[in-house]
Amino acid sequence: MLLVWGLATLVPLALLSAGFGAQGLLPTMGRFFTKVALVSFGGAYAVLPYVAQASVEQFGWLSAAQVVDGLALGETTPGPLIMVLAFVGFMGGWNAGVFGPPGTWIDAAAAALVKIWFTFPPTFGFILCGAPLVEATRDDLRLGAPLTAITAAVVGVIVSLAVFFAGPVLWSAGRLDVLALLMALAALIMLLRLRWGVLPLIAVAALGGLVRP
Repeated sequence: MLLVWGLATLVPLALLSAGFGAQGLLPTMGRFFTKVALVSFGGAYAVLPYVAQASVEQFGWLSAAQVVDGLALGETTPGPLIMVLAFVGFMGGWNAGVFGPPGTWIDAAAAALVKIWFTFPPTFGFILCGAPLVEATRDDLRLGAPLTAITAAVVGVIVSLAVFFAGPVLWSAGRLDVLALLMALAALIMLLRLRWGVLPLIAVAALGGLVRP
């Protein structure tokens, strides 16, 4: 199983590197999304800060506002991490171009397919190869402290994600968007005090976005 997993990842990556150069867009995406797949335990919000920061600041594939759009799209469906990563891959190919000038569907589709391939085989390989080890350590009390530390770190990166996305949402035009701030505060009140469900809250927020000037 480990050999199949390795070949399914390394052979396509080698072919992409040979065809587009080791630093080309598609090989870079292949390496990046493989790393994302291997560290995506802990839920979508534990890994999205890494994806958002790298795709915006390190690689420049898309803007922070576009990542916010991708997150909003992902929240409308189950499995937001997969949707957001697909969006990042698609927009990265669209904005950067693969076979020619930016802004073509073939570039975006090629990048999205690379994202899909290099996300799923490493993930399944990690689960199938690592699951027996995880089960064997389920009752090991020595792992209690490290797991508690990991839980705290996950909470921290989720807060980091909220801070990262607050910028393009609240200061989208270089100044404070008062209406967006009020909508965010109203959403917090509905969620924490009025105990609204997530889906009704998303629906109301979407309607508010549609009707705002």
